[in-house]
Amino acid sequence: MNVIKWTGVVLGFVIIAGLGFFYFGHFTIGYTPSFEKIINDDHIYSDDGRPEEAYDVFGEAVSKEEAEALLQTEEGREYLAAENGAVRVDDEFLELGRETFYEETFGNEVFLTDVLGILDGPLSLFDFMKAIAKLGGSATDNLQVEIPETVTIGGETFEEGTMLDTGLDVPEGAMMPLGMPVTVDRGEMKVGISCALCHASVDMDNGGKVVEGGTNTNLNTGALMAFGSNTASYFTHADVEDLKDFVAETNRTVETTEGEEEALPDVKALEDAVDETLMKWPPGFFDATIDMEANPTQMADSFTFEDHPYSWSGMGTSGPFRGLSTLNNNVQAQGSDALAQAQISDELFDIDPEVYLGTLLQNAANERYRYNPFADEKPSDFFQEVQPFPDSPGVNEVVKLPTYPNVSRISPQGYLASSEGHNVNEQNNAMSAFQNTLVPPEPNRTVDETTLARGEEVFNEAGCLSCHAGRAKTNNRIIPLDEIGTQPSRADSLEDTEKVWDEPLIFSPDTPVPVPERAKILKAPTDHVDEEQKNLGFAHGDSDGGYKVKGLAGVSRHAPYLHDGGVAVGENKEDDLGIPGTFLSDRRPDPFNSMLAVIDRDLRERVIEANQSSQDLRDVNIEGIGHEFWVDEQSGFSSEDQEAIVEYILSLTGGEEED
Repeated sequence: MNVIKWTGVVLGFVIIAGLGFFYFGHFTIGYTPSFEKIINDDHIYSDDGRPEEAYDVFGEAVSKEEAEALLQTEEGREYLAAENGAVRVDDEFLELGRETFYEETFGNEVFLTDVLGILDGPLSLFDFMKAIAKLGGSATDNLQVEIPETVTIGGETFEEGTMLDTGLDVPEGAMMPLGMPVTVDRGEMKVGISCALCHASVDMDNGGKVVEGGTNTNLNTGALMAFGSNTASYFTHADVEDLKDFVAETNRTVETTEGEEEALPDVKALEDAVDETLMKWPPGFFDATIDMEANPTQMADSFTFEDHPYSWSGMGTSGPFRGLSTLNNNVQAQGSDALAQAQISDELFDIDPEVYLGTLLQNAANERYRYNPFADEKPSDFFQEVQPFPDSPGVNEVVKLPTYPNVSRISPQGYLASSEGHNVNEQNNAMSAFQNTLVPPEPNRTVDETTLARGEEVFNEAGCLSCHAGRAKTNNRIIPLDEIGTQPSRADSLEDTEKVWDEPLIFSPDTPVPVPERAKILKAPTDHVDEEQKNLGFAHGDSDGGYKVKGLAGVSRHAPYLHDGGVAVGENKEDDLGIPGTFLSDRRPDPFNSMLAVIDRDLRERVIEANQSSQDLRDVNIEGIGHEFWVDEQSGFSSEDQEAIVEYILSLTGGEEED
């Protein structure tokens, strides 16, 4: 009896403590797959023939052997000192990178849940959890969530009971999707995103195992965000030329930084406009730029080794890990927290900072963050009272750089995502080191060696090596827009950063968070990049911008192709043409046929025609044009040659010897 009694007491205490922690505590639950659930687990943290990196010094990789020699001299020890910019890479650092890749949100659950309202619209967390429970522990690369009520989003009506294709990947036995950690904050449940949401995927052809670094090609980001209650907070990623076009009531005003009264846009009108744009994004696309134009690009893979410069425009050229940390920082610092751009909204968008903040917060999902334009308070004063991280310009955990609010090549946002308890930029750097270890699994294809050998010959004969050389099959250059000829909208999306441009100053890697007074400041070297390439990456000076030469390692896993993802062909290359014939018809692009359309001018022409037949795709600048380097009959190659070169390209994993 006493045993039963004390068991009850203990259980009661545990339940009470658990409830108390739930309602008054703060914790995050994320999912990192065990190595047994990774397809390419035999490559984890191995060099696969690559030189093992022991240090990174502003993009210069130092191997173990080189480090051992350098540490024998005073000059070498100074070179490898963290206070001078060196980042040490060891197993513990790689573990941090992997954990950050899968589970770190840097607090973006506040913007996504409390401001944008991703769980405050027709879909709740319960709807997602119910869908996962129905899997019964099975894996999926497309979590289907039942819409509980009839709703109209962006002009499209969804009937009650409709199953929404989210594209969320759930590994076997997992209770949450990849890259979507859940945070409990004083009884409130919120969802954030980590890098794994877009850059890891479940391969259903390999038992539902995870491809680390593999693109989630069908993630329906546009619809997931459009179903939020305040997607107007993401208006800088949509076609919104002027907020004044959405003003309906002149009595809903804010006091600008100049002391004048300016009306806020109508909540519903702006919401509907942004929803309409987001619903036009095809699955597997995301708009990471804030140029007030709709120009989503296909999500890239994270097979990053030797694939610099980084991002489609090639803006990641400098800083740790050859600019990869700059790219990693971009999504968490900019793409998941629109509030952080308020300080430079006038320069970037010609919008007063008070109007900008008021617009984003006037319909925030959580009342705590909802700004009332009839209150006797400026939006900036209101926001300062509710910021979760008072030193942050937005709601994410970031550190302002010495040049803030100006931006630079090291951070086009002016700040770095960094959590308290870590060093400045440590998590971004750790992710960079981790990503550089990722090796694409062998493609799910059976091809004889003779075909692959002929494919390599055709690759060389056709001149592909002029750009796609080396192990990663890239010359690491940015091609000017007028030369590459691909869809132009995205190329100049960063040009306005020139208005607030500054020196690439950064805190030394051993600087703790919070940043102490008199922390050491370093200037990131940029002399290794010529001026033309620097300007192309940001469309600065007289440049119209350009696009980087994308490496081909793992290309079989991220069809469709080109930066705008417009080169898509399904299994039936006669009918499954372009985005309309694939994603918009519930068909996945076929890697072979899609790559064939990259090199065959006749097939490409039909793909472009299919894309241009869709007004929605024209509105979001998806065409599939450009990169007119043909390997077809008109160029003197046979259909057998085409088959061989396509199979060769799809076989590349980045483990090949350099040419």
